[in-house]
Amino acid sequence: MPDHPLRWGAEALWEQLTPQLPGLSVEVVARISSTNTALLERARIVTPPAEDGDLAQVRRSVESTAFGRRAADLQPCLLVAEHQTHGRGRQGRVWQAAPGASLTFSLALPLAPKDWSGLSLAVGVALAEALDPPRSASADSTGQGTGTGTQAGHRVGVKWPNDLWLLDGQGGGRKLGGILIETVAAGTRRLAVIGVGLNVMPMSTSDVSTGYACLQEIDPSATAPGTLSRIAKPLVEALRRFEREGFASFAQAFAARDMLFGRPVLTTHPEVPEGIAAGLAPDGSLLVRTDQGMREVGSGEVSVRLDPQRSTP
Repeated sequence: MPDHPLRWGAEALWEQLTPQLPGLSVEVVARISSTNTALLERARIVTPPAEDGDLAQVRRSVESTAFGRRAADLQPCLLVAEHQTHGRGRQGRVWQAAPGASLTFSLALPLAPKDWSGLSLAVGVALAEALDPPRSASADSTGQGTGTGTQAGHRVGVKWPNDLWLLDGQGGGRKLGGILIETVAAGTRRLAVIGVGLNVMPMSTSDVSTGYACLQEIDPSATAPGTLSRIAKPLVEALRRFEREGFASFAQAFAARDMLFGRPVLTTHPEVPEGIAAGLAPDGSLLVRTDQGMREVGSGEVSVRLDPQRSTP
């Protein structure tokens, strides 16, 4: 835990992001149950036909208070929590975090892509590239990614469908962060809530089967506020790009950081218990090579993990 108050620069974040997110509010709270849950509930209490202009707004530039805070609306909101007491991961898993040692936030914004497939992967790519910028060596002579994050020389890989891992260069690694995306119909819009949790500092953990990795392992000066400042704009840019172009424009960058590619995996899909991860189908489903041929695994309620009993072919 930090021995001094965190300085988040809420107003600076607002000024940085509001050109791409008109109507944005930036809020920092010391403690909350779940930032995703809070924003989803806020969207649900807006009663049509309220217009955007009807929503009260108070702007402040005091640390740890809201800048442009609103009690309820459908406009963009960046909600940061120094401590989430009931942070949620995919499939209802608990996200372990500690004040100062973790960065936990949610970004809510209206999105209208033609196809929602692959959104969590696009977000993962954007975060990974912001934290671990692409290297020129990550492309081969054809300009295509090599297919795995470790081979490409990256330190941060993306694990299908929504995790960031710190790679160890030996075909494995430890979990660095997670992404939870939820949507809600709000009036005539659909609001997407993108929740992000990143480990920033070393922290004692228990029952973490994926291991624990933190940003200070690759950047000893990393802090939660500094990390947010680093990734916020690239995240917003990626979401707008996804809305325009879909996952196709992220596919090559994902392939360069796909930590499962070519590796033995176990899945909870009843028809695909094991196999070799083989990249993605056009809709973002995981391709798994099995004894019965190539199979597709959709994200849904399926879990996929590396098979510790089998070596990479």
